[in-house]
Amino acid sequence: MKNLKLLSLLLILFSLNNNCSSKKEIQNSPEENVTPVATHSQLKVKNGQIVDASGQPVQLKGMSLFWSQWQSQYYNRETVENLVAGWDIQLIRAAMAIEHEGYLDHPEREKEKVKKIIEAAIDLDIYVIVDWHDHHAEDHLIEAQQFFSEIAKEYGNYPNLIYEIYNEPLDVSWPQVLKPYHEKVVASIRQHDPDNIIVLGTPNWSQRVDIAAEDPVEGENLAYTLHFYAGTHRQELRNTALTAINKGLAIFVTEFGTTNANGDGPVYKQETGEWMDFMEQHNLSWANWSIADKDESSAALLPGTKPSEINQEKNISASGKLVRSHLTSRN
Repeated sequence: MKNLKLLSLLLILFSLNNNCSSKKEIQNSPEENVTPVATHSQLKVKNGQIVDASGQPVQLKGMSLFWSQWQSQYYNRETVENLVAGWDIQLIRAAMAIEHEGYLDHPEREKEKVKKIIEAAIDLDIYVIVDWHDHHAEDHLIEAQQFFSEIAKEYGNYPNLIYEIYNEPLDVSWPQVLKPYHEKVVASIRQHDPDNIIVLGTPNWSQRVDIAAEDPVEGENLAYTLHFYAGTHRQELRNTALTAINKGLAIFVTEFGTTNANGDGPVYKQETGEWMDFMEQHNLSWANWSIADKDESSAALLPGTKPSEINQEKNISASGKLVRSHLTSRN
């Protein structure tokens, strides 16, 4: 009897061990690790392209939030969850306003909004662009250094983070103004985060990537901002981008619109499609402007839409439907 009891106990233990092993195998199977960060892990820049941990070129696609001080209702986990579930985003961009009652006047308030988006992105295993949404960042260098140093110290150990340290410079000098600004802010980030990608704004509303390509900032894992609005910027800007690409510049389209540059007017489906083809061809990651319910054409949502309603077809604008079709068909 003792031998039978011992044999039964051993069989039970063997069965439990097999079950545990099976669960571990299931949890670690490639089919389960389909989230963007689990798939690509640590991003880097190599030979003028953004690549993943295995060295393969990556094209990430997602949505940008609107200026944080004006559309704060979407700066929460619910928004990010619904965009992941219903829009299939791989990245979210937190556009932290600097001027116009933004971070300069309310630093803690605006910073907390960004942190909510960062933490939601980390929990949902997608990438997040932390955007210093400013047109005069060279006048706010100290504030930018302090902010990005803090963010890098707190979250820099996560591969989810992408830093965008100057949204859209105006018509200012690259060598005399922008490059020195970038060098200082990059140094503040690298004190705490040695490897996550940093995206650098370029002259003329982040369009003159060709100028940056002539005199890039020294350092690892640096990319450069290209912004376009399909109704205003067409083949001429694609030619400019191609010039920079051919010179080995890594480009990241952190913001684009389907409309005119003022964010309004018609939705340019054909012209947007031409840009989509160009970005696909060159593996340019992108974020669409924007998750907002503002009464303008570039807003992806119709006025009055709540975060819980952003997956409902009736609440999505013409621009939102066009962009969502590109997001959900990426596989």
